[in-house]
Amino acid sequence: MSDFKTFHGSCHCGAVEFEVQARNDEEIRACTCSMCERTGFIHLIVPNSRFKIIKGEENLTHYKFNTGVADHTFCKTCGVKSFYVPRSNPDGMSVNVRCIDGYPDLPFKTVAPFNGKNWEEEKSIRHLSQD
Repeated sequence: MSDFKTFHGSCHCGAVEFEVQARNDEEIRACTCSMCERTGFIHLIVPNSRFKIIKGEENLTHYKFNTGVADHTFCKTCGVKSFYVPRSNPDGMSVNVRCIDGYPDLPFKTVAPFNGKNWEEEKSIRHLSQD
């Protein structure tokens, strides 16, 4: 992982801290689903092997809705969702770029839109374009 850098982040109160390994050219996503639009979540989706909770796992609470695939995690103290298991990638972790130390001056430059309001349609289009 020589081209990966380790980034540190946390919730608002600091009770939950994490590390994520990412390249400077990682694509980050702005989703239009009902949850992400309301919370301002900007996604950096990584495999679980590149994500680690370093403090406060016992201070997390979980919320699932609709299909129950996404596992939204929130700090029990301040309510911030710094990361969660996304429906679009249930074997990975989505980190809120806004919760990484140094935001907004991080090296990630590409913010791609993701049509979360029409998730199934977006998923089909992405799948077809990858064939």
